[in-house]
Amino acid sequence: MKKWEKKIQILVTLLLVTIAGHSQDGNAGILDANQKVRSYFQSGTQLMYAVGAIVGLIGAVKVFNKWNAGDHDTGKVAAAWFGSCVFLVVVTTVIRAFFGI
Repeated sequence: MKKWEKKIQILVTLLLVTIAGHSQDGNAGILDANQKVRSYFQSGTQLMYAVGAIVGLIGAVKVFNKWNAGDHDTGKVAAAWFGSCVFLVVVTTVIRAFFGI
């Protein structure tokens, strides 16, 4: 074996030992990520409720303006806005139940 081949072999061995020493348990990383995502869920839920409230208020003003203007499609617009607000609440509840949070 040539001298430079032996040096490369030693270098590769040291590199593999270093990589093995720095590697972490994959299961611990997955559990840590799971815990972090679950800790953000409550904040995300509150954010979705806040967005639903803002969308509901904007929709109520829009429906009120259409109603005062005498438009004939007021009921359709009201149902669409109400449905979107209900959808935000239902999605949050279903995700919470599905993931057991």
